[in-house]
Amino acid sequence: MSGWLPLRPRQRKLKPYFKAYANTSLLAPGTSPRDSIFNASSSPDLHKGIGGQGLPTDPTEAKILIDAHSDPQYRAFVEHPALTTFIRNLMNWEEHIILDRTMLRHNVPHGMGTGIHYDKLFLRGGEGFFLTAWVPIGDISINGGGLCYLANSLSLGENIENDFTTRAADMTPEQRISAFNANMMGGGMLTASPQDFASGHASFGTQKWLVTDYEAGDVVFHLPYSVHASGRNEDAAGRIRLSTDLRFYEKGDGGMDRRWFKIWDPNDGL
Repeated sequence: MSGWLPLRPRQRKLKPYFKAYANTSLLAPGTSPRDSIFNASSSPDLHKGIGGQGLPTDPTEAKILIDAHSDPQYRAFVEHPALTTFIRNLMNWEEHIILDRTMLRHNVPHGMGTGIHYDKLFLRGGEGFFLTAWVPIGDISINGGGLCYLANSLSLGENIENDFTTRAADMTPEQRISAFNANMMGGGMLTASPQDFASGHASFGTQKWLVTDYEAGDVVFHLPYSVHASGRNEDAAGRIRLSTDLRFYEKGDGGMDRRWFKIWDPNDGL
């Protein structure tokens, strides 16, 4: 949904997210935190985030990332009435539940982004239907690390999950619902490379990835088996990508994954 949500004022308020990093090595010296310019003299591997195979090596940065998920201003932002009202109307739900476990993440230029996956991998703890809303916080150039989607991938995602389910038949219930069980790759992803993914699923036919740039106010909705990944952040200006992942169920759905009824913590095992 391009430019659909009236989020620009609130997204501007969230830009102070980077002010908390002013005394770390994340931001380029002499730049404003509002511009979120990465410190190119620092290694991207030192500033990992959610989906980037670890946490920042600096304990101060790691604490900022963790604490941001429970910040009152952020929690109000993710319940924006324009967003939640639209979702209820779209899904014909009388009431909704937003999972407390959201994924506020920043991706630095030339760092490791989020590998290829579908969201059901991480929400196997319930059979209810959920809708994901991916919200860019600020503008993201076409090469700035925004989400990329594999076209017409729902049936492929379902087939992959059915295969995982079959191969997990002898696992314990806890192992079967884990995105990190013996059948999965590192980080719960399918693969990091579109080329490897294509060769591993050649029977799917020609694979077309959809990419675009994003602006504040855009929201992308996708389904549990939509195959997607983040692009590599190669923003020409060196901007750090900031976004959040939100997931919604219909209130009263008995199949919700209740493991996600708590705010994200790096040690929650999910």
